[in-house]
Amino acid sequence: MNLKPWREIAVPHEDVLKGTFQQAEFAADLSRVHEGTASLEYQDPALFFQRTFITEGMRLLLDSVVKRLSGKGGDPVIQLQTAFGGGKTHTMLAVYHLAKGNASASDLPGVPAILDAAGVTELPRARIAVLDGIKLSPNQPVVRDGQAIRTLWGDLAWQLGKAEGYALVADADSSGTSPGKGVLETLLSRYAPCVILIDELVAYVRQFEEGKTLTGGSYDSNLSFVQALTEALKAVPTAVLLASLPESDKEAGSQRGAKALAALSHYFGRIQALWKPVGTEEAFEIVRRRLFSSINDKLAAETVCRAFADYYTANSDDFPRETQESRYFDRLMHAYPIHPEVFDRLYEDWSSLDNFQRTRGVLKLMAKVIHRLWNKNDKDPLIMTGSFPLDDANTRNEVIYYLPQGWDPVVERDIDGERAETTEIENKDTRLGSVQACRRSARAIFLGSAPTTANQMVRGLELERIVLGVAQPGQQIGIYKDALRRLSDRLHYLNSGNNRFWFDTRPNLRREMEERKRRFQDKEDVFPAIRDRVQRSFATGVFGGIHVFTASGDVPDDWQLRLVVLPPDTAFSRSGQSLAIERATEILKARGEQPRFKQNRLIFLAADYDSVSRLKDQVRSTLAWQSIVNDIKEMKLNLDQFQSRQASKSHEDANDALRRMIRETYKWMVAPMQEAIPGKGLSEIKWEHFQVNPGAQNLSQEIERVLKENELLITEWAPIHLTRALKDWFWKDDSKDTSALNVWQQSCQQLYLPRLKDDTVFQQTLGVGAESRDFFGFAQGKEDGRYVGFTFGKRTSLFLDSSLLLIDPVTAAGYAEAQRAAEEAALAKLTETTPLTTGNGEIPQRVEDSTNPVYSGAGGTTTQPIKKQFYGSIELDPIQAKKQFADLVDEVVQQFTIRPGVKVKIAIEIQADSPTGFDDGLQRAVKENCKVLRFKNAEFEE
Repeated sequence: MNLKPWREIAVPHEDVLKGTFQQAEFAADLSRVHEGTASLEYQDPALFFQRTFITEGMRLLLDSVVKRLSGKGGDPVIQLQTAFGGGKTHTMLAVYHLAKGNASASDLPGVPAILDAAGVTELPRARIAVLDGIKLSPNQPVVRDGQAIRTLWGDLAWQLGKAEGYALVADADSSGTSPGKGVLETLLSRYAPCVILIDELVAYVRQFEEGKTLTGGSYDSNLSFVQALTEALKAVPTAVLLASLPESDKEAGSQRGAKALAALSHYFGRIQALWKPVGTEEAFEIVRRRLFSSINDKLAAETVCRAFADYYTANSDDFPRETQESRYFDRLMHAYPIHPEVFDRLYEDWSSLDNFQRTRGVLKLMAKVIHRLWNKNDKDPLIMTGSFPLDDANTRNEVIYYLPQGWDPVVERDIDGERAETTEIENKDTRLGSVQACRRSARAIFLGSAPTTANQMVRGLELERIVLGVAQPGQQIGIYKDALRRLSDRLHYLNSGNNRFWFDTRPNLRREMEERKRRFQDKEDVFPAIRDRVQRSFATGVFGGIHVFTASGDVPDDWQLRLVVLPPDTAFSRSGQSLAIERATEILKARGEQPRFKQNRLIFLAADYDSVSRLKDQVRSTLAWQSIVNDIKEMKLNLDQFQSRQASKSHEDANDALRRMIRETYKWMVAPMQEAIPGKGLSEIKWEHFQVNPGAQNLSQEIERVLKENELLITEWAPIHLTRALKDWFWKDDSKDTSALNVWQQSCQQLYLPRLKDDTVFQQTLGVGAESRDFFGFAQGKEDGRYVGFTFGKRTSLFLDSSLLLIDPVTAAGYAEAQRAAEEAALAKLTETTPLTTGNGEIPQRVEDSTNPVYSGAGGTTTQPIKKQFYGSIELDPIQAKKQFADLVDEVVQQFTIRPGVKVKIAIEIQADSPTGFDDGLQRAVKENCKVLRFKNAEFEE
């Protein structure tokens, strides 16, 4: 969105542009104005009212003063009691210029409306007395026209009536005793209409010690004067008193000052009028008038404010609730070109500091901010909390001046400047740097969290308020949230919790973590931690073994499919020569010092070269947080409850980040292969690589998916593919059969053959192919050119051993035909020589053998009995029984169990003899165990 920058719409005053403003220019000095020595903006009535925004409180006060001086009512005594910098002196100056009458009311902006409301056509010129408690000394007389004046009442009388007025109170001034109410009433009546302005009265009265008399009188005489004066004012309808008192005991100074404040508040309180202090909304206009001379393009300003208001409404979930109200647009307009959030932070947060004056402090700070932004050619549409140029020494010093010691390194290292972490992050990440997301966010957090007080209930600035202080129409809010996540990870003085962020002068636990990170070494600490995490990432899957960072000598050379995870220092890179390939080649070719034969059983998982450094850094962070948490539990670190929770949370976050980083780093499947053309030899070993999806929920399943999709692993093999491999590599011209076991073993060894999951896949392929005559025939051996146990084109039970042969389908078909012809010839010959019936009248039954037809009858002379039962017994060595029995099951029992329809029964007989007999404990134990194992018989005999 193309919005006009504030600098093209709002023009600062000349002194702000040039940076020629001084601290004194912001400090309204009533005495200097009265003496005619103040700066022009305070001395000249027209210029003063031109730069003064008449607030609601000031309007009511001026209305009362106008009515009082015109004899139309009004309050005789007005006490101005607000916080430090709340505009008390500025309000007195407005009354001073209004009552002095040195300029026509029509030349004073805002004044004619006040006169009209009060029903006053022309305000009479009044005599004015200014009593400045800071300037006057209780023990040092003031000499005016040769007359030494000692007390407040003497000075009051002289300013109202010169020598004639002073004569009324001369004795009281000399003796230091308060004149009576009547004398003061006479004085006021004689020189009315008059205005008495008393500033910093507490600062004057607190200098008196009880029971001790100074030139200016005593503590009690001054309090008596205040009481008498307030009473006398009620009797004079055209006399008015304005007195300023501090709001708190701390502003009052010492214990004696607090006592004086309490006493004066009591006397003024009996007669005083209420005075409404400056509201935050009114402060907008006060600051704008003082700092900016004009708004050149009001339509452009309204366009900017409307764009911001619409932006907040469109993204309501990301901004504070008040931004959704229609009146927030009005706030934007009133504050323009400064964002209302700036005023909220300064007036709500910074004004809570004892030495920060509400209006004067804001003016002084904002003048320096605007001067710096103007010189930097700032193009932002509004001046926001994220705009504060804290890299500028003058601005930074002005801000830090109000804060306790220790904030300078916080700003310089974490927030703003060439050496700040925020700048470094933005220099490396152009997405964040394009909008200065890190610096702007850090400035906003600082402005909203640096001023903290002891009675503050909740620390920190809410996320929505940070976003309010930095995001502009047309920008993605997510970029600032990303920046905050980065800042939370990198900054040393930034803290966060409960969706709030704040800076502190104490380094956060992150700094402790960063220092501990240096303790951890790659080989001793980092790699073992990565190995443990990678190991835990796998679940059971297609692999017979998973070897994480395993030496080549410890990776078995057998028939199991194995995944070898390479260490981080042997990472994979697509852009150049990879250490991963070199390391994988070493493991592929040798098992330790011995050559490796089953090369087609290895697949490798390698780390991404570009991610390894970040992974190692994340491991160090996780280990550092773990050590901090351990030290907290063991009471080696003395932290508060929040920091302890923060350490635990940071450890959890680091663990989560490490889990993600492991997946993002270990994402390359690397597998060896060779190309082979029958009769032309093999190519060199080549390496295929495929990427694993880091976001997949189950790593083992994702690896299996990649292997299957890219045919690096075969879990289901069609018989036609096996037949093709047999024709290419196993069925030679001189031999049309081959060992099935050899085919399986060769597939485990040769990289040009398919990589099968296991021998079960191979056997399933054989089983499917057995039902067809298109692929291969089977035999259980070959003797004298004759196939033993030949079968072709029908389902059969297969056992993968050294005797099982795979026969070329053409050869198998020819052999089956020859076998059928031989059977038919033998049957014909037998029919000619054998009667149709046997001696007892039975018809002979045909019995098929796998090789030759044989006949048997009840009285036949040629019979071959069929063996239907097996019985065997063996004695086992009691010490080696466990191993021997396992071998017995594998080598004998399994031969029966794999055959369909075969029933196997195993019985175990145990006999034990002892010349000395068995004790009771042994008998009980054996009987109990036999009972649990369900022995049919278990008895001890004599």
